[in-house]
Amino acid sequence: MFGKRPGGGAEVAARPKAPPPAAAPKPGAAPPPPATRAPAHVAAPPIVVDSRSEQYYEIKTTIFNALIDTIDLAQLAQLDAESAREEIRDIVNEIIAIKNVVMSISEQEQLLQDICNDVLGYGPLEPLLARDDIADIMVNGAERVFIEVSGKVQLTNVRFRDNAQLMNICQRIVSQIGRRVDESSPICDARLPDGSRVNVIAPPLAIDGPALTIRKFKKDKLKMDDLVRFGSITKEGATVLNVIGNSRCNVLISGGTGSGKTTLLNTMTAFIEVDERVITCEDAAELQLQQPHVVRLETRPPNLEGAGEITMRDLVKNCLRMRPERIIVGEVRGPEAFDLLQAMNTGHDGSMGTLHSNSPREALQRLESMITMGGYNLPSKTIREMIVGAIDVVVQAARLRDGSRRITHITEVIGLEGEVVITQDLFLYEIIGEDEAGKVKGRHVSTGISRPAFWDRARYYGREKELLEALEAAAAK
Repeated sequence: MFGKRPGGGAEVAARPKAPPPAAAPKPGAAPPPPATRAPAHVAAPPIVVDSRSEQYYEIKTTIFNALIDTIDLAQLAQLDAESAREEIRDIVNEIIAIKNVVMSISEQEQLLQDICNDVLGYGPLEPLLARDDIADIMVNGAERVFIEVSGKVQLTNVRFRDNAQLMNICQRIVSQIGRRVDESSPICDARLPDGSRVNVIAPPLAIDGPALTIRKFKKDKLKMDDLVRFGSITKEGATVLNVIGNSRCNVLISGGTGSGKTTLLNTMTAFIEVDERVITCEDAAELQLQQPHVVRLETRPPNLEGAGEITMRDLVKNCLRMRPERIIVGEVRGPEAFDLLQAMNTGHDGSMGTLHSNSPREALQRLESMITMGGYNLPSKTIREMIVGAIDVVVQAARLRDGSRRITHITEVIGLEGEVVITQDLFLYEIIGEDEAGKVKGRHVSTGISRPAFWDRARYYGREKELLEALEAAAAK
């Protein structure tokens, strides 16, 4: 293939022939169309949250280091937040004057605010936490911060000074509720004072620096009317959920990550009567119940010696001795499922919980798997009989591909035929397509059932008329 030419001589590589010259266009002919090139996938530019320059960050680092060398942190810790801010501002102003830093008044005010946030608050996260339109903040090391707005994840230009600053802020967050995160305990769940959920995973498990995830809650707590306005559920479906909550049906809320399970649970607890005693059990307290008689319990991780751990199962078992009328479990994820079902089966009607699952039927299967993993040597039929006797309704939430959240199923648990759990859908969400803007179009439809299995319970609480009207109105659409 690469041999010598017949006449001998050196071995040369084959060269491509030159293309023939392009023919001249004929007079009056249309010019040839320009060559089209396949569009390249280019990453979206970061969302500008922080417009400060590199020079600003260099000045800030210099002044911050001088402040740390100057200030007495032990004495600062004894001051209240306002006094500590005033002390820091006075010292920073002196450092700026000594170092002859040239800055405008607005830049100097920004610098004072940033340094106060670094020392006393959450540093670069403060402007993100102040925004009510952000649902999630995801920090992947010091250089990359993502946010979720309207269901879409966006990269921002917010950054930390280094991984050490990020780690300090993570430790500041978790220490507020008596927890710790370091190399010996690199995974931690915590919460902010406003109830926002926090997860931290630190090196050596997080290879590129600490990973911090904050699930923010809106300052104005959502109600069921808000979900109707957003299109998450219809007015008739909301009425059915109202009757389900008020009639003390045992409810399991199922959905994937970020589908709005906790928000839906919060809205459904609004249907609990004010004179009922409610006890909540959570890994990190985030439920926001408005009733006056609420006891909030939270799990506890083990200490440095590996002792003192309080699990979710311990909390659920202890609930039964606290005279609860309703038990609400923030998330069922392990053997506590058995104790929750026992509580539901022994007079604690109206109990609720959330669970990660893709459909109502899979949610019931996951419950069975959790009980089996707890080491209970019970036949499958016995476990399913417990589930059928305990769970009345499964509400499925989903996050669609355009970022919107919808209640896709309201399903009641009917009973057991042989070893098969029988369920019945009351409402379903049908996807029709999508509009020009890429938003998913769909509609909630009734399955036409006018007498659900919890009809007698609704009649006992005097809500059967509302239930019938809502189901008939939904079926007529």
